[in-house]
Amino acid sequence: MNKMIAMFAAALTVAGAATASEEGVVQIDSDADGVFSIEELTVAYPELSAETFAALDANADGSVDEAELAAGQEAGLLPDAAMKE
Repeated sequence: MNKMIAMFAAALTVAGAATASEEGVVQIDSDADGVFSIEELTVAYPELSAETFAALDANADGSVDEAELAAGQEAGLLPDAAMKE
C-alpha cells in the first residue's frame, strides 16, 4: 500500500512539473484552441488595446499564436509577466 501511495505521489509530481511549464499558456488560452483571442489576452493584459492586438497578430488571422506572442514580448509590445503567472 505504501509503495502504491509513493508511486502515485511521484506520478503527481511529474504531472505537476509538466503542467507548470505550460501553466501560463493554459491560463491564457481558456478555450484550449492553441491560439489567443483578444478576449483571452485582455484577461492577462488588461491594458491591451485593439491596436496592440493587431500589431501582435502578424498574419492578421484574428488570433495570436505563441510565436506571435513571444515576438510581441521581445518587441516590447507586452511584458513577459503574464506568461509566468
